[in-house]
Amino acid sequence: MSLESSSSSEKKQMGYFGHAVCIPCPGQSHIGAMLKLAKLLHHKGFHISFVNTEFNHRRLAKAQGPEFAKGMLSDFQFLTIPDGLPPSDADARQDFKKLSDSMRNYMAGPIGDLVSSLGSDPSVPPVTCIVSDGFMTFATSPVALKYGIPLIHLFPIPGSALMALKQLRALLEKGLAPLTDLLLFDDFAWICMHADESQLMNRYGNTPIDWIPGIKNTRLRDMPHFFRIIGSDDTLFNSSASIGDRTSDATATIVHTFEALEPDVLQALSSMIPRVYAIGPLHLMIDRIAQEKSFASKHIDCNLLEEHNDCLQWLDSMEPKSVIYVNFGSIAFMTHQQLVEFAMGLANSNQCFLWVLRPDAVNGDTATLPGEFVEETRERGFLSGWCPQERVLCHPSIGGFLTHCGWNSTIESLSAGVPMLCWPCFGDQPMNCKYICDDWGVGLEMDGNVKRDEVERLVRELMEGEVGKKVRRKAMEWKKKAEEAAGEKGSSSMNLDKLLDEVLSK
Repeated sequence: MSLESSSSSEKKQMGYFGHAVCIPCPGQSHIGAMLKLAKLLHHKGFHISFVNTEFNHRRLAKAQGPEFAKGMLSDFQFLTIPDGLPPSDADARQDFKKLSDSMRNYMAGPIGDLVSSLGSDPSVPPVTCIVSDGFMTFATSPVALKYGIPLIHLFPIPGSALMALKQLRALLEKGLAPLTDLLLFDDFAWICMHADESQLMNRYGNTPIDWIPGIKNTRLRDMPHFFRIIGSDDTLFNSSASIGDRTSDATATIVHTFEALEPDVLQALSSMIPRVYAIGPLHLMIDRIAQEKSFASKHIDCNLLEEHNDCLQWLDSMEPKSVIYVNFGSIAFMTHQQLVEFAMGLANSNQCFLWVLRPDAVNGDTATLPGEFVEETRERGFLSGWCPQERVLCHPSIGGFLTHCGWNSTIESLSAGVPMLCWPCFGDQPMNCKYICDDWGVGLEMDGNVKRDEVERLVRELMEGEVGKKVRRKAMEWKKKAEEAAGEKGSSSMNLDKLLDEVLSK
């Protein structure tokens, strides 16, 4: 049998697959998605070198315990690179704009040094591909080109958001960005808090955007958030637009989605980007093989935040579909007033809730809840630190999810059949919200300017109302389709095998 004609499974048995260097963007959700893909590749026969920044590696050791990397598999190693930012022992997110600038202008050197050192290390197989987060392409593309190594992009966002990124230059050319009526701010916190933008977005936000391939019924407000507040010379705008421009740098592109979810936009992307593979939901694909004896990497975790499991015991005591889960992700935050409005809206809704509240959830302040909220919700609310979200969303007591619409949260909620109440903050989240509510029919949108009366009304509607029943039925339909895509003969599993046979085995 020749190697050229062998299938991916046969090549695995022959020890043919090589060494993948996996490089996520240095943020929790990006690291999590890349780790799941790395575990799937390891299961298929790859040696894995997983690369975190030194800062995030220290956070990982703190969250998982200093022994987390000891006793690892010989063919699945964690490596580190410096991030070019001032040294810090803080267990918190880094300045988003400075980190973006470092990814663009600094990290190629350390990544190149690492790949070079791996190439001269006789204890590991030769590097055969770099699997890079699409948002790290500034650093990984030059290295792949220098060493003649295939570059595979992983975009841990939906196809619609990737397509929207590719249109940012067009917004500028058509005079739709930046929205120059706004004061310009450098602080990423401002992005998250929707500060003073409502009037401008009400004026321009419903402007139709009808020229994006594969995407219908889009408004300006649905586009990636950065165009609203920054000028054409700004780091964040240019970085985001350049990421869309550089998709052709990769030999192949993985989009963390599945074909039934976004058929039109995936077809459009395939005409614009070489070799696009829809592979997801990644966590369902991991779950499918978790019981196999050959799945040796199942114990490997890469969570930067320590998980608290006691909320699961509390959920065990609750009625089916009776709890709304509240979590705004690992980096988004709010003002103190928004925190109070969310809290009192939840209290006034009379619904049971599980609220994951990070200590740094309020910008520049401690997340202190009103005393009346604590007293009112003592018997029907549970406040938690970071939790095992996949397990929470699959718990039978969960009936809804109040979310910032980050893609990991969105695809996990879809996979669990849980409808969403959407409060998008930044990045791809407005586009995700548009699809959740308008295209997939599994959610309700909340205004960016949080008011307790609206929180109360929408929470009640999602959990008890007729609209809530409708979106819950739709969510269950998408759960079934997600499970089918991740199945052994599903589209995503087949696409992973195609990627192995068509690209990675060459």
